[in-house]
Amino acid sequence: MLIRAAKQSRIKQTRHSIKYQFGFQVPRDYKEAVELDTKHGNTKWQDAIEMELLQISSYDSFKDYGEAQWSNGKITNAPPGYQKIRVHLIFAVKHDGRNKARLVADGHLTKEPVETIYSGVVSIRNLRFTIFLSELSNLILWGADIGNAYLEALTEEKIFIITGPEFKELEGHILIMYKALYGLKSSGAQWHDRLFDVLTDMGFSPSKADSDIWIKKASDWSCYEYIAVYVDDLAIASKDPEAICQTLKEKYNFKLKGDGPIDFHLGCHYKRDPDGTLVADPRKYVEKMMETYERLFSIKPKKAKPPLPPGDHPELDDSELLDEMGTQQFQTMIGQLQWVITIGRFDVFVATMTLSRFRAAPCKGHLEWAKRIYGYLHMFPDGAIRFRVGEPDYSSLPEQVHDWSRTVYGNIKELVPTDCPPPLGNFVTLTHFKDANIMHDLVTGRSVTAILHFINGTPIDWYSKRQSTVETATFGSKFVSARTATDQAMEFRHTLRYLGVPIRDQSFLFGDNKSVIINATLPFSILSKRHHLLSYHHVREAVAGRWLVFLIRFRQPASLGT
Repeated sequence: MLIRAAKQSRIKQTRHSIKYQFGFQVPRDYKEAVELDTKHGNTKWQDAIEMELLQISSYDSFKDYGEAQWSNGKITNAPPGYQKIRVHLIFAVKHDGRNKARLVADGHLTKEPVETIYSGVVSIRNLRFTIFLSELSNLILWGADIGNAYLEALTEEKIFIITGPEFKELEGHILIMYKALYGLKSSGAQWHDRLFDVLTDMGFSPSKADSDIWIKKASDWSCYEYIAVYVDDLAIASKDPEAICQTLKEKYNFKLKGDGPIDFHLGCHYKRDPDGTLVADPRKYVEKMMETYERLFSIKPKKAKPPLPPGDHPELDDSELLDEMGTQQFQTMIGQLQWVITIGRFDVFVATMTLSRFRAAPCKGHLEWAKRIYGYLHMFPDGAIRFRVGEPDYSSLPEQVHDWSRTVYGNIKELVPTDCPPPLGNFVTLTHFKDANIMHDLVTGRSVTAILHFINGTPIDWYSKRQSTVETATFGSKFVSARTATDQAMEFRHTLRYLGVPIRDQSFLFGDNKSVIINATLPFSILSKRHHLLSYHHVREAVAGRWLVFLIRFRQPASLGT
């Protein structure tokens, strides 16, 4: 009860505290918006409210049921079968200084729908897959944002509101909600269903690899075209993306914003090198992180390298716990670091992973380590992902030709799904680098697994995480990381098959421990420790199936994650 009371008190304080964005005070409600406009001698917030309500009106989002009639504090002319809820305005200042208002329904007042209430989003990894496949097949890559997407869908919830002063001449009216207003529990699902119907009608189908990647054969059947959906943000890889956008606007009346060659998408800037290579550059987000740092600490981060010095162990920190403000600062920084890793800066992966476990109760020392990572990004802001589609040449690598027929695995073969779309276009080769760091965590003794995945010449995904078991020797931690890499390699092959991509018969896994590789690749190597049983057989079965080639490489790019 005490914990609950403390949380409620914190929420109440947050709701009533003055908020700022980019140095500007942000109103908490309509009344305060008017007061701020009066104070500053302008109507910027009221103009933003008027713009929002005009947009909502242009979508026929409400049906006017007339002025509300009251008797003894009750509405006498409420529409039968409808529930009364509230709406409220939320405000923000955009990066360019514009004032923004959004009308949101108090959906927490309604009952939980029986069906799903969410609109799915494409994973960032699978978005990179889509972008890579666009480059691989010489497609044209466009981005587009569907304006007021939820208002494109009808709501099935029977609810109404009584309007406030922000509605001007309609103040005091009963408005029945007709469209899926932001804030309603079912609005996400309603928008998902609306977009599903539209894209299906256009000939696209959701991929079994990711239901938010839509796939269709190109008109010349040379490859597939894709649309990756992140709620209302579209990444379109097509031979004619302009025609797709025109159809969305003219046939389905979607109001698209920013439709054109992809430039900025989900926090990442896209550009081309002088040689024409597409680059996903998170520098703009890094700059935003530096602005956040200056706002939090009133100073630029001190340049530093590396992000976490060798031998440093935040788990051993015994400094004083941070106060509430310090904890919020630390959590803000960790959240931004996790996102910048997601969009491409995997060089700070291990440092961020090491600190993330302390989000609930960080110490002052942990905040200083987080500041150091910001200092590293401040010193090296230019890391980016380049989409190189040329296949690597592994013809000079030693062949692993062994007879596994007289082992427990027999004449095993890779299990290939039978419901994949027929492969079209250019082949790809998958390469995986894995590493492990024994005793990364000195408190628990747990090691860290790090994996870096490539499709052809493009780093496409990365992984760094503490192992769930405690290994007492390097051999064990390296075998555990090999098992994880094998799992992920298998999943990559299935994902690409479901996207209609022709993949080579073998994927290549590189490690730096010769004992592990010998134990995994020679048919009659024996299991030395019983608790490695699952890792041992899982990797060996993949090698015996001849879809995974496991080779030695001492200079490991995956060591970035350990």
